[in-house]
Amino acid sequence: MALVPFPSAHPAPPDPDDPRIELTDADDLDQDELDGAGARMSFLEHLDELRNRLIHSVVAVFVGVGLTFFFHDPIYRFVFEPTRRVLPDGSKLVYTQPGEAFSLHIQIALIAGVIVAAPYIMLQVWKFIAPGLYSREKKMAIPFVLLSTLGFLGGALTNHYVMFPFMMKFFGSFNSADLMFLPSLDAVFSLYTKFVIAMGLIFQMPTIVMFLAKMRMVTARFLLRNVKYAVLIAFIVSAVITPTADPGTQTLFAMPIIVLYVVSIGIAWLVGPKAESSEGD
Repeated sequence: MALVPFPSAHPAPPDPDDPRIELTDADDLDQDELDGAGARMSFLEHLDELRNRLIHSVVAVFVGVGLTFFFHDPIYRFVFEPTRRVLPDGSKLVYTQPGEAFSLHIQIALIAGVIVAAPYIMLQVWKFIAPGLYSREKKMAIPFVLLSTLGFLGGALTNHYVMFPFMMKFFGSFNSADLMFLPSLDAVFSLYTKFVIAMGLIFQMPTIVMFLAKMRMVTARFLLRNVKYAVLIAFIVSAVITPTADPGTQTLFAMPIIVLYVVSIGIAWLVGPKAESSEGD
């Protein structure tokens, strides 16, 4: 009696030399995918990969801190210059704890080190997620690192020159003969750091949309159809992150989100599949 082999639950990857298989771009059967078909990282391997990427990122931050610490004083003046410029006459930044000013310089060097190491950190993020992507998606490594880095820097500079000075000028407008505006050094820097992070994350929107559009998870038509919801979400986010309740400040913070959403629509149209115009969403 002949034994019939039981079909495997994990079939072998298709043979590219098999004449019955037609290799096309639509089938995604390039050589890299065929060689790696069926190969998946286990949970422990994912954790080990994450640990390696975190170690590389932390080392890069320490190197960045070491490089920027020698320039902590010019960086300090750069960070607080817009704030000092909008303070009312007679007002100044003060510190009330003995080690507060020294600690602030260390924090500034740490943040500057993170910014310097940002391209390398984003590269580590990409290397962590790249094994789960198709080969055509792995080609997005350079645009991902470049756009994410520029996005963070753009958000930080927008906060530095527009958002934060406007907010400090608003707070200083209550200065009077009976009230002297003497903001604490640590409180001002904590608020500044909060908004740098918030604006840096908000400016990642074009990068995220580019990635999702390339993976065909969103389209320009979908984003355009939901503009009204995007505007609503922009004002909700602005209301959450701004410490004031006045409409002017909230509108100021909502405008970059709306502008970035419009830019993201253009990016989705450029990088998305061209067939989407005839296929729908």
